[in-house]
Amino acid sequence: MNPTQKAYLQLHIAVLFFGFTAILGNDKLISLPAISTVWWRVFFTSISLFFLIGFGKALRDIPKRYLWQYMVIGVIVALHWICFFGSVKLSGSSSVTLVCMATGAFFTSIIEPLVLKTKFQTKELLLGVLVIPGMALVVGNVSSDMWLGIVVGLLSAFLAAIFAIWNKTLIDKADPMDITFLEMSSGWLFISLILPFIIQFDDSVAFMPVGWDWVYLLILALGCTTFAYVLSLRALKYLSAFTSNLTINLEPVYGIIIAYFFLDEKLSTGFYWGVVIILGAVFLNPILNSKKEKT
Repeated sequence: MNPTQKAYLQLHIAVLFFGFTAILGNDKLISLPAISTVWWRVFFTSISLFFLIGFGKALRDIPKRYLWQYMVIGVIVALHWICFFGSVKLSGSSSVTLVCMATGAFFTSIIEPLVLKTKFQTKELLLGVLVIPGMALVVGNVSSDMWLGIVVGLLSAFLAAIFAIWNKTLIDKADPMDITFLEMSSGWLFISLILPFIIQFDDSVAFMPVGWDWVYLLILALGCTTFAYVLSLRALKYLSAFTSNLTINLEPVYGIIIAYFFLDEKLSTGFYWGVVIILGAVFLNPILNSKKEKT
């Protein structure tokens, strides 16, 4: 197996682990509420990354003007994950949340030109518009008690677009693993500050894992976050942007397939047609970009 083939396999494994994230957030596995789930996720992830980056020695070299930005991004990441797992809990369906996350490309096509002060790409906007009928089919083919979960899932996708764009502007200012540690640890600190007030306001919010929660949280943090991230980072060194984007877009596909068989989540035919339309728009974007680069 040559380095490119090995990298391709590594990236697929990483994306498979990323797709498993929504499955673990389901009440059938992790019983904790969304905010407690995210607290434990970023806690375990931060500890593992702390050892991987050599006890944070390189962090001292990061200029303060970038340091605080990474920390703010970490707060946005934490809010994104709270909404992500909140969507799974509220909708009762991992598949619904994963479809919502696929709309991130639509939000990016609108937000990125505003943030980076570049021209709006007509092609990307049109592909973004294609997402709308897909979401209409999804919403129209699920029960009304899932709608709040869909709204929260779309908010999660919106937040993901924001931190992805912001990260893009700062990715070359420090080592990616150092950046991830800063963002995870600042997200953990943020949740640690607000969680006591939430528990005081609503004492029914559980914090301590019970039984199998511990196992699933460790898989979520060490497998679906640290391991998957490190694996994808290694793979991206040997793959083109087109191959990387196309493979990463498989996350909701893998997740929905896993949910279908692992959690027995079988939704209506109309729902899956909506999924096809949304994913079609998502996959079309890197394909068109690849053709444009070749001309």
